[in-house]
Amino acid sequence: MKRMISRAALCGLTLLAAEAAQAATLRPLVTLSGPMVHLRDLFEDAGPNADRVLGPGPGPGGRIIVGATQLGAIARQFGVDWRPASSGERAILEWPGRPMRREDAIEAVRDALVAGGADPDCVVEMAGFTAPVVPVGSHPLPAVAQMDFNANTGRFTAMLSVTAEGMDPITTRIAGQVDTLVEIPVPAIRLASGAVVRAEDLRMTRVSVSQTKGEVVRDPSQAVGMQLKRSVTPNQPMLTTDLMRPAVVGRDSIVRIVLDAQGLSLSGQGIALEAGAMGERIRIRNPSSRAVLEAQVIAPGVVRVAPDGIPLMMGRLAQARTLP
Repeated sequence: MKRMISRAALCGLTLLAAEAAQAATLRPLVTLSGPMVHLRDLFEDAGPNADRVLGPGPGPGGRIIVGATQLGAIARQFGVDWRPASSGERAILEWPGRPMRREDAIEAVRDALVAGGADPDCVVEMAGFTAPVVPVGSHPLPAVAQMDFNANTGRFTAMLSVTAEGMDPITTRIAGQVDTLVEIPVPAIRLASGAVVRAEDLRMTRVSVSQTKGEVVRDPSQAVGMQLKRSVTPNQPMLTTDLMRPAVVGRDSIVRIVLDAQGLSLSGQGIALEAGAMGERIRIRNPSSRAVLEAQVIAPGVVRVAPDGIPLMMGRLAQARTLP
């Protein structure tokens, strides 16, 4: 026997089906495109209040989690046909972000420093700086205010404010160091100890003043033609203390000794006891008398003895005889 469904029951089933079709659906994971959360961000088919702003969401790169209890309260408040099926239901709201380019912040700081009297070619260092996170795809605009710059120490502090589309300004205190660039010659290649520096061995480069502490070579003329006391690496400042005039007399080499006195010019041979560059005074031994003389290098392999020069060895013997 077939059972007949009454017209009233059929109408009731139709209404239930329509309500089920219009029931809202929770959105468990939402990617936001701005700083505010709307009702539609939490529920599909949220009804006539879908565009209602619920409040601020997470900052760029952040997330918030809305639990079942809060979701149920929001649904009831705004007439959304949704009920949590369990206490574990939740909605995760995220706003994608990225760190602002560090170079953009440094450029803004440099502009502010130059306006305050710093060198236009200065180098800005902000060791402890953490770039603020801005929305993905945005074009942040950094601005610097309250700049406090000490030209003597190179230290500065300031306030950095960053704005971008769809986000509230981010303001943070920054601090750092300013260094000035100078142009100096540096080795273009590795030069070994004992090498004589040529003009083609050098190139000009800009380095920070902090790298030029000490007796740094600042002009190519200080290095070209000089001999290296130790090897040097490419692109690094050279110290004047690492340079010496090239030796034109070698140690233990035979040299010609010249003596000019009262219109007479005498010469002989000797043995250099040490190496010497042009103009330097070195010790020379007379191979015949074994006397040690002090002479000045005047040419490659040639030294000159002063007319009143006393042999060093003979001078010491004379001093020893006069002792009581």
